[in-house]
Amino acid sequence: MNIVLMGLPGAGKGTQAERITEAFRIPHISTGDMFRAAVKEGTEMGLEAKKFMDEGQLVPDRVTIGIVRERLGKDDCDEGFMLDGFPRTVPQAEALDEILEEMGRNLDHVVYIEVGEEELLKRLTGRRICRNCGATYHVVFAPSKEEGICDKCGGSLYQRDDDKEETVKKRLAVNMEKTQALVDYYQKKDVLRVINGEQSIDHVTESILAHLRGTAT
Repeated sequence: MNIVLMGLPGAGKGTQAERITEAFRIPHISTGDMFRAAVKEGTEMGLEAKKFMDEGQLVPDRVTIGIVRERLGKDDCDEGFMLDGFPRTVPQAEALDEILEEMGRNLDHVVYIEVGEEELLKRLTGRRICRNCGATYHVVFAPSKEEGICDKCGGSLYQRDDDKEETVKKRLAVNMEKTQALVDYYQKKDVLRVINGEQSIDHVTESILAHLRGTAT
């Protein structure tokens, strides 16, 4: 089974990715892991990507797509895979279609975990970190016993700049635009399934697995 998992920051993709790959015994291929592995292994595309990364530049699509092609060609993908973080744009989605066609394979499912902006803001802006020991809390989902104080060491908790509402809103706006284009692309290809990501974590998992197993109503 060949799957692409999509969702905006804060949608809970990481948790669901682990559960999907465990249920179907297929590799979870995240963009970051894929890049790090290619660089470590010294593959042709990995070495090229390293040049851009060392210079603090974005890795161009040509190299990213090359790394995806290398990764999907590995033996552990023979029974399927789940891509997370790729594709991010319609040109990348088109390139993935070409890669799979070359391999004589199809993309079976695109799962989009949909969460509203208000809920995403609540999730993303609620993180608090201990200045002393680095322990992480969330004001709604995992609060400290005493507000602003770390349970573990008594240090003060703070909000990172990139977790502040204005910054998060900007990041979401950019991601929403790109994601909507991909949603439209995959809807036209009739492989997209939108999952309500505002349910409990377990219910989100049940909804995804029911769809992938063909038992969803």
